[in-house]
Amino acid sequence: MSYSVFDTRQSREVVKLFTNIFSESEGKAEGTSVGNLVSELIATNTNDLVGFVVTDQDKVIACIFFSRLTFQNNANAFILSPVAVDTNYQGKRIGQQIISFGIEYLKEQDVELVFTYGDPNFYKKVGFKHISKEYVKAPQKLTHLDRWLGQSLTDDKIKPITGSFRCVEALYKPEYW
Repeated sequence: MSYSVFDTRQSREVVKLFTNIFSESEGKAEGTSVGNLVSELIATNTNDLVGFVVTDQDKVIACIFFSRLTFQNNANAFILSPVAVDTNYQGKRIGQQIISFGIEYLKEQDVELVFTYGDPNFYKKVGFKHISKEYVKAPQKLTHLDRWLGQSLTDDKIKPITGSFRCVEALYKPEYW
């Protein structure tokens, strides 16, 4: 298996991966929604998006995306969303490994903070911790308060961030939160 930075030539295969994985686990409507999110992220955020893929014999079997969060205090931050691992490869720590790979890349780019909105039991395995919405507000109202997670990529702890901030437009839709 090979871990690498996403290349836009992989777009069609990556969108298909997300659509299929989320359709299988959450239903066709969710698969279509996540596939559309990935398409929009790729099409509209070339400067504020970085993705990572895992390939096995030239087939994309996992993919993640980090997109920029813009804070008033100018913190260099990204949000991890979405994540997909081919069903035949799940349970083999590939999701954890690609997230760790992506985080190491972001550290090299001097990114200070990463956030995500997801299953705390999974994301704590790769260093994420619960973040109170009063400490660092999420871009949208959260459906599940315990799923707003973050981590510092520096030696510093996450400090409270006040004021407004935004995520990329593709992700700034209430249905994703």
